[in-house]
Amino acid sequence: MKIKIENLPNYHIAYVRQVGPYGPQNAQTMGKLKNWAKDNNLLHEKAIILGIAQDHPDTTPPEKCRYDACLVISNNYEIDEAVSKSELPGGKYAIYKVKHTAEDIQQAWDEIFTELLNSGYQIDDRSIFERYSIELVEQDYCEICVPVK
Repeated sequence: MKIKIENLPNYHIAYVRQVGPYGPQNAQTMGKLKNWAKDNNLLHEKAIILGIAQDHPDTTPPEKCRYDACLVISNNYEIDEAVSKSELPGGKYAIYKVKHTAEDIQQAWDEIFTELLNSGYQIDDRSIFERYSIELVEQDYCEICVPVK
């Protein structure tokens, strides 16, 4: 697995939240966000979409797990009632480019933390997220972004 370290900016995000077990509902939540983005002419070649699993499924009951499907927006973009708005803090992140299949993403999640520790990085307490750009999606890839210090 290849690690790339990047300093990411703060991301202003519009998001749709799903509460419940992780799985197929995450894709439905992402679909709602994408429909909203299309309706507002925000889904274009420069768009950045994020998927954030807010809770660890080993320590949070499935019915309380939160998943946010997010779109990076400008700081002054006015959202409507269909989405919420927040900010994701920037900083140093380990970036993993992963084939966008369930198997490859699961394998990456299984290997990331050991690989980071072996590389001398400590995981920071900011959110871990999956990042999607139009260019990566067209190549069937996504990125897993892990905050490090």
